[in-house]
Amino acid sequence: MKRGELILTAIFLLAAAGMAQRFGRGGGISFEGHDQGPKAAFPTGAEFHFIRVEYTDLPQFHRGWGFGSRNGEGSGWWLVDWPDADEHFTEGVQRLTRVNAGDPRHMRLTDPHIFDNPWIYATQTGWWGLTEAEIVRLREYLQRGGFLMVDDMWGPGQEQWEVFTYTMNRVFPGRPITDILESDSVMHVLYDIQEKDRSFIPGTRHLRRGAGGGVVVQQPPGTKPAWMGIYDDRSRMLVAVNYNTDIGDAWEYADAPEYPEHMTALAYRYGINYLVYAMTH
Repeated sequence: MKRGELILTAIFLLAAAGMAQRFGRGGGISFEGHDQGPKAAFPTGAEFHFIRVEYTDLPQFHRGWGFGSRNGEGSGWWLVDWPDADEHFTEGVQRLTRVNAGDPRHMRLTDPHIFDNPWIYATQTGWWGLTEAEIVRLREYLQRGGFLMVDDMWGPGQEQWEVFTYTMNRVFPGRPITDILESDSVMHVLYDIQEKDRSFIPGTRHLRRGAGGGVVVQQPPGTKPAWMGIYDDRSRMLVAVNYNTDIGDAWEYADAPEYPEHMTALAYRYGINYLVYAMTH
């Protein structure tokens, strides 16, 4: 067995140990006001489209997501929070910036149209298993000026982190993943995000109904939110890495009164800063 195969086997075993921690909704929270309004309408031609990356899953952990397949859009980890997160974020971009934002889209990394977009988003990257063609294309996309935001990877174990870093080391061997400093321009390109603002952004599975009827946020034991980046040799951020936090859920449930407003607001600030950075650097 080759060294790379041995590493993958070890990663698969680690990942299997963490699968059971991933799912489960908040205790008694129904989110009745979520996704009840009229469907958003977006222009089809714009300078920015939310691009959700379709990617190959680790074969051992592929899941057929029924909520995605209902519209014939396929299945896999890449579909988590789709399409509400994409649409709600795009609406936020329209309201909060002068960026000409159009209809959200999704495409494979191997789609040549990926190069038409300065910013792409991938969720659940603790479970992706990119093919060699996807690795080559992602490297080319980032080297040609693209920007990738990844989200919704979790500890406290290292299984998802090992999968993600193994993949990124295939894309950029030896390139480190470092903490985003408060002084980094991505933290101030539009919104000023300071160290004190970096609160946990929960998934809905981390919300519980409190004794008084309010919503209680329960951060998973042993986890700490982290915001990191991968940079090129000129200190341009290539990849924004959000770990132990769920920005996609905050976008998805932005229309739900039960979801904590200040955490939704922070999720929009991060996403919009990443977007404006990608379009100006």
